[in-house]
Amino acid sequence: MDLSKLSNILKNNDIVLAIGLVIIVCMMVIPLPAALLDLLLTINISLAVVILLVCLYTQEPLDYSSFPTVLLVATLFRLGLNVSSTRLILLHGEAGNVISSFGEFVVGGNYVVGAVIFCILVLINFMVITGGATRVAEVSARFTLDKMPGKQLSIDADLNSGLIDEEQAKERRKKLERETDFYGTMDGASKFVKGDATAGIIITIVNIVGGLIIGVLQLKMNVQQALGTYTILTVGDGLVSQIPALLISTATGLIVSRASGKDESLSTDIKNEMFSDPRVLGVVAGLLGIMGVVPGMPTVPFLLIATLAGGMAFLKLKEKDQAVKDEEAQKVAQEQQEKLGKKEKRAKATKESVMELLNVDTIEIEVGYRLVQLLNVEMGGDLLERIAQIRRQTALDLGIVLPSIRVRDNLQLSPNSYQIKLKGVALESGDVYPERYLAMCAGDPVGNLTINGIHAIEPAFGLPALWIEAKDKDLAEMSGYTVVSASAVISTHITEVIKKCAHEIVSRFDIQQLIDNLKKEVSEDYVNDIMKDISISDIQMVIQNLLQEGVAIRDLKTILETISLQGKINKNPIFLTEHSRQALSRNICKQNLADTGDLYAILIDPNVESVIAKGASPDGTNVTLDPVFTRNLQEKMNSELEKAITATGNQPVILCSSPIRYLFRKLVERTYPQIAIMSYNEISPNVKVKSVGKINF
Repeated sequence: MDLSKLSNILKNNDIVLAIGLVIIVCMMVIPLPAALLDLLLTINISLAVVILLVCLYTQEPLDYSSFPTVLLVATLFRLGLNVSSTRLILLHGEAGNVISSFGEFVVGGNYVVGAVIFCILVLINFMVITGGATRVAEVSARFTLDKMPGKQLSIDADLNSGLIDEEQAKERRKKLERETDFYGTMDGASKFVKGDATAGIIITIVNIVGGLIIGVLQLKMNVQQALGTYTILTVGDGLVSQIPALLISTATGLIVSRASGKDESLSTDIKNEMFSDPRVLGVVAGLLGIMGVVPGMPTVPFLLIATLAGGMAFLKLKEKDQAVKDEEAQKVAQEQQEKLGKKEKRAKATKESVMELLNVDTIEIEVGYRLVQLLNVEMGGDLLERIAQIRRQTALDLGIVLPSIRVRDNLQLSPNSYQIKLKGVALESGDVYPERYLAMCAGDPVGNLTINGIHAIEPAFGLPALWIEAKDKDLAEMSGYTVVSASAVISTHITEVIKKCAHEIVSRFDIQQLIDNLKKEVSEDYVNDIMKDISISDIQMVIQNLLQEGVAIRDLKTILETISLQGKINKNPIFLTEHSRQALSRNICKQNLADTGDLYAILIDPNVESVIAKGASPDGTNVTLDPVFTRNLQEKMNSELEKAITATGNQPVILCSSPIRYLFRKLVERTYPQIAIMSYNEISPNVKVKSVGKINF
C-alpha cells in the first residue's frame, strides 16, 4: 500500500517538481554525505547533457518554452551542489569520488595545471558563450517586442480580408503572445547563467583561501601540503560544476540564436545550408590538397581532409545531377499526362464555361471607363473603401450582412455612367464626373454669387444639383450648398438602393448565418429550443417583411422569441410580422422620431378604417376597394402629408389600428414607399405622439 501511494505521488509531476525544489534549497543548508553528493553531481552532469541535446534538436525556440524555468532550476541545483561540496572540502578535506577523480585524473594531480584549465573554462563560459547568449537574448527580446504591433496588424488584416478565419487568428495571436513572453523571459533568464559563472569564480577563490586558513591554522599543515590538498579538491569541484555550466551556457546560446520558423532540426539545417553545394566542397578540397603538398606542411591530415571533402563534393554533384534528371522525367511525364487529359478537359470546358455564365452576383456595380479611376487607390480613388463602409453601416442600421459587392467596368456604358444591378438586373443608374464635385442646395443659396457647373439631378434622392469644379468647392459651401465627391454620390446611391431592396437581398443562407452567429453569442441550446417549433422559412418571410418596411433586425433574439411564442397561435407570416413589429416598438419609434424627439403622426378616421377592413380578403393579405374610395383616400393622404411637412419640417408617420395596418400599407406602398405606417400597438410608452393631421371624408 505504501509503495502504491509513493508510485501515485511520483506520477504527479507537480508534486515531484515541488519536492525537487525544496530539496535543492535544503542542500544549501543541510550537510550531505559524500556518497549522496557523488550521485547528485552525476545527475547534474546528465541533466546538462539532456538540456544541450534538447536544444540541439528543437526546431524552433517556442517548442522549448519551459527552457527559462529549466535554466533557473538547473542553476539553483548547481549552486546547491557547490555549497554542499564546499562544506565537505572545508570540514573534512575531501568531497567524494567524483570531485577527487576530476582533481586527480583530469588535471593529473597538478593543481597548477588544474587551476589554469579551470580559469580557461571560466573565461570561455563567462566572456564568450554567456556574454554572447545574453546579448542575443536582449536583442531578440527588443526586436520581438518592436515587431509585435506590426504582426498584430498583419493578423487583423488577414482576418478582415478572409485569408484566415477567427480560430486561425486566435491561434496566431496566441503564438505571438507566447513568442513575446519567451524572448522577454529569456532576456532575464540569461542573467542566471552569467551570475552562475561569477559565483563559480568566487566560490573557488573562497575554497582555496578558506582551505589554506583551515589547513595551516587549524590542522597544522604546512603551506605546501595545505595548498596541494585543498587546491586539488577545489579545482576538481570547480571543473565538476563548470562542465555542466558550460553545457547549459552552450544550450542557452543555441536556443536564443536559433532562427524561428524552421521545420527541421538544427543539424539538418546546417547540413542543408553548409554542405549541400558541391562547388564549396570542391574548392575546400582543392585548397587543402595544395596545402598538403607544400614542403614543410603536415601532408597526412591535409590530404585526408581534402580527400573527404572531395568525396562529399562528388557525391553531392551526383545527387544534384540525379535530381535534375528526376525533375526532367517528372516534367515529361506531366506533359504526357496533360496531353492525355486534354480531350477530357476540352469536353468539360464547354460545360464549365456555360455553368460559369449561370452565376449571378447579388449586388453588382458597373462603371464606365472614366470612372475606373475612382477604384484606383493610387489615383486617390476611395470608392472601394466606401463600399466596405457601406457593408459595415448596413450591418449596424439593418442588422444584415451584405454579400460581397462586385465592382467592374463596362465599356458599353457611357464614360461617366454607372449602374447598380441586383441579381443581374440593372435597377438604377446615374452619371458622375470624377474630376468635379456635386453641389446641392435644399433652399435658396446665400448671397447673389453665381456658381457655374453642369446641371444634374442627384441620383439617390432626385434633388436638383450642379457638378462644379474643384476650385469652386469652397465658394459653394459658403453659399449654403452641400458639396460631395463623385465617390460619395455613388456610395450614397448604393446605400439607398440597398435600403429599398434589403428584403430581396437577404437570402435563406444569410438568415442561417445570422442564426448561427446568435448561437455563438447567446447559447446554442437556447436558440435550438426557440426554433424547435418554427422553420427557417417562417423566419425568412418575417424578416423580409420587416426589411421591406425599413425595420432593422439587429435584435434577432427578440424576433425569434416573438415568432416562437406567437407561432403556437398562428403561423401566418403577416400575423407573425405584426407581432414582431410590436415587440420591436422602441426601435421602430426611434427610427421615426422627429428632431424634437416627438413622433408626428397623421391619424386615420375609424370610418375609413372600417371600410378598409371590410375590403380585406379572407386570408388578410389583400384588400379590394372601390376605385373612387381609393382615389379619394390617396388625395386626402397627399394633402395631409403636404400640410404636415410644411408645418413641422419633418415627415410624419401614418398611425392606424393594428388589424388594418398591413392592408393600408399595401394600398399606399407604391405611391408612398418612404412613408412609415405604424399601428397604435407599436407606440412605446415613453414616446410622445403629436397629431398633425387626419385622413377622413
